[in-house]
Amino acid sequence: MKLFFTILLITLSSASGFGQQAEFSFIKSVHKFPKTKEGAVLSHYYVFKNTGKAPLTITSFSVECSCTEVSFPSYPIAPGQIDSVKVTFNTQGKYYSQERPVILTSNARKKETTILFKVFVEPKKDK
Repeated sequence: MKLFFTILLITLSSASGFGQQAEFSFIKSVHKFPKTKEGAVLSHYYVFKNTGKAPLTITSFSVECSCTEVSFPSYPIAPGQIDSVKVTFNTQGKYYSQERPVILTSNARKKETTILFKVFVEPKKDK
């Protein structure tokens, strides 16, 4: 009987370990830049916390154009740890209202997480 309970306890402990997942929790997932003149390069850090129970690993990202660059941690973010994703946007050749999603792919419970930035770009006067 004692052996049965020991085996049951080990089985339940290892089964709960399989259900552990990482999870993004962004402090603010949408950022609005102030009105900007064309040609400026804008950057913003999106701060997040891994609120899951397993290390969080960002594996890739997706953006609409090469005008947007993304830098993210290349190492696993431990549960409870805070880190950030840096997004840089080159406004050269971009005009008026811009709304750009950045899709992050990770090992989180929700495999894809979207962060977004908005900016109104004033065209150069010679246009």
